[in-house]
This record gives sequence, C-alpha cells and structure tokens, in this order.
Amino acid sequence: MRMYGNWRSAAAFRVRIALKLKGIAYEETFIDLDAGDQHAPEFRAINPQGAVPALFDGDGPPLTQSLAILDYLEETKGGVKLLPADPRERARARSLAQLVACDTHPLYVPRVRTYLMEAYDLPRERMMGFVRHAFESGLKTLETRLSTEPGAGRFSQGDAVSHADLCLVSLWVGTGIFGVETAPYPTVARIAEACLALPAFAEAHPKRQPGAPAA
Repeated sequence: MRMYGNWRSAAAFRVRIALKLKGIAYEETFIDLDAGDQHAPEFRAINPQGAVPALFDGDGPPLTQSLAILDYLEETKGGVKLLPADPRERARARSLAQLVACDTHPLYVPRVRTYLMEAYDLPRERMMGFVRHAFESGLKTLETRLSTEPGAGRFSQGDAVSHADLCLVSLWVGTGIFGVETAPYPTVARIAEACLALPAFAEAHPKRQPGAPAA
C-alpha cells in the first residue's frame, strides 16, 4: 500500500494507526501542507480536494476520506478487528468516530483556517480562538458521552480498540499542537492515554513522522 499524508494531519494519523494495528505494510509520501504541495497539479490529479490521506491499494484509483478508508480496511483486510460485532455497539463506535471526524475536525483544518483569515481579515489570534472553541466543543461532547453512556470500558467502546479510539486520539493529540486546555476532560484523557500506550498508536504519532518539528 502507498499513502499520501502529512505529519500533523489528524485524518492521516487515524489511517496510519489502523494500518499499524492490522499489521499492513505501507509506504507514506509526505505532502507539505504548509508549502502548498496539496495544490500542485500532480497531487490534485490524485485527490481533487487537495486533502490527505490518499491511499492506494494495488491498482485502481486512490481511496480518500479517513472514515471511508477505515471501513475499507475493516471490510477487506485481516488482523485485529476495529469495529464491534454487535450492530448496536458498532453503531455507537461509529457515532463517536463521526463526532470527531465529521463534526469537529473539519472546523480547524488548514483550508478553513486560511479562509477565515483571508476572507474575513481575521487576525491569527482570533482564528486560534475559533480553533480552540471547535476542540472544546468536540471534547466536551466526548467527555459527556463517554462518562455517562453505557458502553465505555477501557476504551471508547468496551475493552477493545475501535474506530472511535482512532478518532478520539487524533483529536486529543491536536490539543497539544493548538494549546487546548485538557483538564476538563478526564475520561477522554484516560482513554487517550490507554491508546497511546499501545505500540501502534505510539509509532503512528504525528511527532514521529517525517516533517515533524523537533520541538
């Protein structure tokens, strides 16, 4: 498999974790989002949206959108299962995953931050306030659900890692990048720490990828 990604991309992080958990060998090509590599015609031919990740599995067009890729890997590859067998538990795991990947993450991706600053002459400080608000909204909902709903165990859904955890960790790691206060979310913190203690999560961590800053 070949993947186009970026060190700090939360979406690429989710896919990277799944590949490592399932023991799938892959090669990752670094796309420098700060330098604008995603706008190059060569990459737009791969993904017209200009976003990462884009995953090639043999012949055929690339797979895009992290949740679609996670479902593809779950349905076509062996290794550890990342969705529960029970339909209701599987739906809850997907709901938690979508809370992050569909409702929270899209609010702070680079193209949104850039648009806010350029179209509305928004100062960087105010834009960062918007980003932190997006994080806090998602984390608050996660904390409420994980601490009150039946279903959470060692991880978001029971005692086995699921897509929900891949998404939760991708959000949690971003709090350090964007300076988001994490003390109000102890349940999210507990699950994130349990995940990051696993080798696959640690190896996929943004700070361990090509292009990541030393500090």
